[in-house]
Amino acid sequence: MKKKNNLAESVRDHLTQYLSDFGDGDPSDLHSMVIQCVEKPLLEVAMSRAAGNQSRAADMLGITRSTLRKKLVAYDLL
Repeated sequence: MKKKNNLAESVRDHLTQYLSDFGDGDPSDLHSMVIQCVEKPLLEVAMSRAAGNQSRAADMLGITRSTLRKKLVAYDLL
């Protein structure tokens, strides 16, 4: 039996509702908007779980420490 992915279901549900609330038109740059909405809290949670250790957080996220640092700076999280 395949395990449910509650995070994916939650994102799908929210996006469906967002698009429904949007009306008849279609949003532009939806991908970028979703990534920005998800990435900042993802970084915040990873940094919190790693107790501020950037190397540990980067490992958790599967990215390099330099990439993590660039993202932290971009989201004003440093």
